[in-house]
Amino acid sequence: MDSAASRAMRSRLRSTFHAGLVLPHGTESHLAGALQHTLAHPGSMIRAELAFRVASSLRMNEDRAENLAIAIEYFHTASLLFDDLPAMDDAELRRGVPCAHHVYGESATILAALALVNRAYSLMWRSVAGLPAETQTATLSYLERHLGVAGLLNGQSQDLHYEDLAWQLRAPQTIAMGKTVSLIRLALVLPAIAAQARPREIHLLDRLAIFWGLSYQTLDDLKDLLYTDDAHGKTAARDAVLNRPNLALAIGIPESFARIDRLMNLAGRAIAQLIERRARLAFLREFRVQFNKEIANLSEASLTRAS
Repeated sequence: MDSAASRAMRSRLRSTFHAGLVLPHGTESHLAGALQHTLAHPGSMIRAELAFRVASSLRMNEDRAENLAIAIEYFHTASLLFDDLPAMDDAELRRGVPCAHHVYGESATILAALALVNRAYSLMWRSVAGLPAETQTATLSYLERHLGVAGLLNGQSQDLHYEDLAWQLRAPQTIAMGKTVSLIRLALVLPAIAAQARPREIHLLDRLAIFWGLSYQTLDDLKDLLYTDDAHGKTAARDAVLNRPNLALAIGIPESFARIDRLMNLAGRAIAQLIERRARLAFLREFRVQFNKEIANLSEASLTRAS
């Protein structure tokens, strides 16, 4: 995909993210404000872009692909609204602006998150409607498994009660598999299931989701240590204060960078095997470039901190 087409695709997804949840006339002002505040600050939308491009590369209809991609982004955004609440991370900033609960209140923010989840399920159903029954079942079952108690919700609960876990569950990687990897799996594997990809392709995308998800979580852990609130775009230095899992705190900054490098090399092998089977998935290499930029920025921050 050339750069002009990439920009057009990203613009389309951002427009749909913003306009995809229409507020009925008479929506209560706090709820409306929390939703408008959230929809006006979509972040990188990397999960939506991944989902859309995987689905499109596997020949899914563009409207189905867009519905699926925005659904995943709404699920992710709802999880952030919950994450930032005082009962969880008690954050002040998200995506460079005050968290919704600081502006519109906790109750409105909870309702806004539920509105996003509700809309996301509606879009998911639109995405799979009309597909073979076994494909619908496989897609929606996968969504439930990784978004629900077996995936994201359990990972978040483990994160919140980290100090109370048995020692064998206190590995940051275990919790990252529930929280971060689950959402990356929805962006990479779920579109492949819905698009009826081959089993080997689905397997390789699942491996890629694990490697990328663990890399992304390690990057985020490093950002929590190395970045200020302004540089991070959200409240930093929370993990140590709240006694939350953080790999960089557990194994050190140099070891964390080395771990990311190992995981990204494994991801590169998975991508190469995917491209051998389906050349249209070559766009996945572009995301390694984005990771490299983030790693370079963090390395510079690490050097600055050391000096």
